[in-house]
Amino acid sequence: MNLISPRTLKAGSALAVLGLLATACTAPSAAESETVSPTRIAVTYKDGVSVLDGKSLKVLKSFDTEEFTRLNSAGDGKNFLLTTSKGFQVLDATAPELTETTFDAGAAGHVVPHAGKTALFDDGSGTTTIFDTDKLAEADGKLPEVQTVESPAHHGVSVALDDGSLLTTVGDDTSRTGVKLLDDKQQKIAESTDCPGVHGEGTAADGRAVFGCEDGALVFADGKFTKLTAPDTYGRMGNAYVSPTSELVIGDYKDDPDAEGNLLHQITLIDTAKLSYKVVDLPKGIEYTWRGLTRGPQDLGYLLGTDGKIHVIDPSTGKITRDIDVIDPWEGPAEWQEAHPSLRIDGNTAYVSEPAKKSVYAIDLETGKKTATVKLDAEPNEMAVTTK
Repeated sequence: MNLISPRTLKAGSALAVLGLLATACTAPSAAESETVSPTRIAVTYKDGVSVLDGKSLKVLKSFDTEEFTRLNSAGDGKNFLLTTSKGFQVLDATAPELTETTFDAGAAGHVVPHAGKTALFDDGSGTTTIFDTDKLAEADGKLPEVQTVESPAHHGVSVALDDGSLLTTVGDDTSRTGVKLLDDKQQKIAESTDCPGVHGEGTAADGRAVFGCEDGALVFADGKFTKLTAPDTYGRMGNAYVSPTSELVIGDYKDDPDAEGNLLHQITLIDTAKLSYKVVDLPKGIEYTWRGLTRGPQDLGYLLGTDGKIHVIDPSTGKITRDIDVIDPWEGPAEWQEAHPSLRIDGNTAYVSEPAKKSVYAIDLETGKKTATVKLDAEPNEMAVTTK
């Protein structure tokens, strides 16, 4: 892997946005500091991004951005990464500050923190940029030292493993066919090309990794790949929802390549230890998008349905064990980039956005009660939580 010296790149001004509440533009005062949560929530909207306090949902500060940006946690408990036209721009959630620090990328894509490393995939060039996750928090406005891995596969994803090896997608600039394992000297030591349209990843217990395919899923465990085949000719899993303490994976699932819209009505259940795979139909009237499925307390699945409820899912059976009313029923977006409800979880708190009401809510998952609400002057789009 190639070593690159630290550098700082400019990525545009970070001007306060007037599109949100007036209280958004100031950091908490000393008198308020005792009630401020160390958790931060970042919310994007058209032309901007805001950082919210995780407990009160008070808008701490807002910034101008490009019209549409993706949003990810950097994995260090402090920073977010905005995927802009210039690359992966660092949003310091603690300050808060939209810094000028940017990891260059022609088409910034997946951000994957794992095993103390964060891997950034450039969909434009196929380049993976890897850095020590905690070093970003210590870099003080500069980029940490990085390693790069070049690949002909575009629109891919990479995952750093505990032993210094790297899982990264296989393909070219027009298609993706599988995943390979590279050692710390970039030598290929394992590969599978049996995963057409590979997309999304997740790392479960004991270092097992899973990748979505257009006809099932690909599991990497104990140094080898195993293909798990979908029951349908076209059975696309695009995202894996995992817990590091569970061997069970929940995936989204689409069985019709010609289906209009972005709503889904089935999930996949994968056991990475038993290497089993099955598809489960959700009850009638419950649909979701990839923004509304995650893992939470007790390693359970949590799905935000179009009926406005959070449905708690047993990942071993797919059965819904509990429902929590949170927002009004909603319709799916015509395009995935459009603002629509999103669900994120930190500990026992769920964060739900409701673009139709320009609102974000914090919900106690034990009681099912809303503990905080913030109304914005813009429709919230993507949402992320600082995690470590």
